[in-house]
Amino acid sequence: MKLAGRLKKIPEWGQALLLALGLLLLLHLFVLRWVTVRSTSMYATLLPGDLVGVERWAAWTGLHRGDIAVFHDPVQDDRPMHQRQLLVKRIAGGPGDVVEIRDGNLFVNGIAVPPAPGQTGRWMVRLKEGTDASGLLAQIGLPADYVLAGRTVFELPLNEALAARLRKLPEVEDADLQGSSRRAANNLFPFGPNFRWNNDNYGPLHVPAAGDTVDITPYTLPIYDRIISRYEQNVLAATGKELTINGKAANRYVIRKNYYFVLGDSRDFSADSRYWGFVPGDHLVGRASFVLLNARSFGGHPVQGRILKGL
Repeated sequence: MKLAGRLKKIPEWGQALLLALGLLLLLHLFVLRWVTVRSTSMYATLLPGDLVGVERWAAWTGLHRGDIAVFHDPVQDDRPMHQRQLLVKRIAGGPGDVVEIRDGNLFVNGIAVPPAPGQTGRWMVRLKEGTDASGLLAQIGLPADYVLAGRTVFELPLNEALAARLRKLPEVEDADLQGSSRRAANNLFPFGPNFRWNNDNYGPLHVPAAGDTVDITPYTLPIYDRIISRYEQNVLAATGKELTINGKAANRYVIRKNYYFVLGDSRDFSADSRYWGFVPGDHLVGRASFVLLNARSFGGHPVQGRILKGL
């Protein structure tokens, strides 16, 4: 029996339901989908519990520097794409850009980039003895378990406006912005002794673009090995002092895809491209456009100003 004949046997209400489900599926795939924020890496632009509308068409029309991107976790490449966790970060550099962080300030192609609205730094907050921090955290949209119970001195992701707001509270003794770090970290991308960078002083690093020809040497290999072997699925091997790609000696490689460098707006509390490298363009899901509401408001923790908030 042909499909049309089978559809005629379905009651009208069933046909209407199938049509509605089909339209919802098309909307989800090509127009708009929803993502719930669970971490504080984009605080205070996005808060835990925010239900975010994601423009799906942007994944095909293109995302740009400064956009808030939603993408599949590139590190979870041991599982199918649809099973990977979705992450939300801001695009700091697109294909072909050179990204650098100096004393906590972002530079792209040598030009200083103003902080994103709501971007936070690392602030040391001191409360009066015996004060419970949970009420203070609720006022600024952070979960109660963000600070260990009983602590009266702790670090929070704040900006000047949030710090000024906290200083007015009677239980807060002080809030001080912490300086940038100059100590080299050994857990940042690209992993190797030649890159003595840290969260606040990072790069310069070129973001690969499709068609780029890059030198492959023991020095540059930490930058490109994951691109070559995982994202673009080549066989990369080292035989003595010689590097081979798909069994052939190679000292250069032509990049096939576009890549992005992303950062959280809460940079001191964000695991982002500084920790695991570039985001392949085919991992992008879309652009975060607006906050519909904050789900935590329904659990007895009202969060103000999150209804239909544009990003």
